[in-house]
Amino acid sequence: MALQTWWWFLATVFVLCGTPGPNMLHILGRSVGLGFRRSVPAMAGCLLAMLLVLAASAAGLSALLRSSPMLFEVLRYLGVAYLAWLGIKAWRDSCRPAPAASAGELPLEPVHGAGAVFRGGLLVGLSNPKLLLFAAAFLPQFVDPTRAQGLQYTVLVATFASCELFWYVMYAAGGHSLRRWLAKPFAQRWFERLVGSVFLAFAVALLRFRPR
Repeated sequence: MALQTWWWFLATVFVLCGTPGPNMLHILGRSVGLGFRRSVPAMAGCLLAMLLVLAASAAGLSALLRSSPMLFEVLRYLGVAYLAWLGIKAWRDSCRPAPAASAGELPLEPVHGAGAVFRGGLLVGLSNPKLLLFAAAFLPQFVDPTRAQGLQYTVLVATFASCELFWYVMYAAGGHSLRRWLAKPFAQRWFERLVGSVFLAFAVALLRFRPR
């Protein structure tokens, strides 16, 4: 893989990773509810899910999904169900009485174990099987078939993961900075409804998705 090819890949995935999606929205919400430090396990879970998906795609799992429509449909409906559950949960949470804020800042949610926060991020990251097909169609365009492919895939996946992690930190920092504004009960309520609506929109988009 030529250096110029890698630069094109870096520029493309940097913009792509920064685009709001289920992972970024989940990390933003975790940071708002738990604080920056306690949202780190969610980042780790989302990042591991992305690495697993890219590794599986490079290993040929995406080709298996294309050849087995039933398996893809099962994964797709599981993803739809989980994203829809997250959306409904956010809407239900918005209907609960907001806890009293202190010092003009949104109070932290009850303590969540790091394992539970990690699993939540992992499930969000794995809930969209479109990433498998995307990785299968996108990554090979930057691989030189005349050179060792294992090393090239390693470099591409590491680059993708670095860009993803950078944006995780940026979204988590943004969520932390929102805490003072969300100390207002009406702002917290509408933020939760916005998050819920976006998750539901992702679920509908995944439900309507059909691989070509």
